[in-house]
Amino acid sequence: MRHFVYGLTLLLSTLGCSVEKTSSPGTEGTLEVSTPVVESIAGELPMVSIPAGEFTMGDNRGEYDEAPAHTVRIDAFMMDAYEVTQASYTALMGTNTSKHKNPKQPVEQLGWFAAIKYCNMRSQREGLTPCYNLETMECDYSANGYRLPTEAEWEYACRAGSTTAYSFGDSDASLKEHFWYEVNSAKSPQPVGTKKPNAWGLYDMHGNVSEWCNDTYNDDFYGKSSSDNPKNDGAGDERVLRGGNWDSDEGMCRSSARFSEAPGLADVCFGYDAYGFRCVRRVTDGEATPQ
Repeated sequence: MRHFVYGLTLLLSTLGCSVEKTSSPGTEGTLEVSTPVVESIAGELPMVSIPAGEFTMGDNRGEYDEAPAHTVRIDAFMMDAYEVTQASYTALMGTNTSKHKNPKQPVEQLGWFAAIKYCNMRSQREGLTPCYNLETMECDYSANGYRLPTEAEWEYACRAGSTTAYSFGDSDASLKEHFWYEVNSAKSPQPVGTKKPNAWGLYDMHGNVSEWCNDTYNDDFYGKSSSDNPKNDGAGDERVLRGGNWDSDEGMCRSSARFSEAPGLADVCFGYDAYGFRCVRRVTDGEATPQ
């Protein structure tokens, strides 16, 4: 199994509701789709409505755990437009775990357990049903509260209809325009939303901090997973992380790249300062989704 390798070390601009056609000009395999941006009830964390659809998950040309590439069907869901910021995390949880302190930057240096606690607290604050049982760590996907995305949801949202290595194409020429990674990050996370979004209005999916997913990691999962909203709640000691980060090279920032880590590692005294997250929730009755 593959891990990130780092040294162990101890703005949010609110978008109003809007609907626009978005696409990346000249990007092969990019689907044009209406993507309404909506605010969470708290008005602090804009979310994007992700349409239901099919996509090819994985990459047979990539690492061994990205194969086999396979067709997956995903239901509509809502996803944070930005990675959860330090300002949001501190306001809700009363603490800031981040090494690189800046309220506009993603919260980092936190583990999977801390991320799901935030999800539950955010759900409760907005009068939604929490998804997580914090004693068993089980997730109720039918609840209307916030949770971490499944690995399949994350890749589907990152690709935004594309079939290329990155959501904006295969070329390395425009990497700096779309995300923060080892070449342009100055060895630190950067404020969210300062690079170009993907075609569905999601920022920093390819790089800034790497994002916790809900799934347990198995390197052979793709060969046996369901084709309908796949979830990996099975055996395994590590949880999936997706997306590159400020210390990643180009390969780690690809849409299909997979990584994993022990869920509690970043909660100890010395944790990785490149792990963050964003939340999703299911579409509830009466909420508009793209057609």
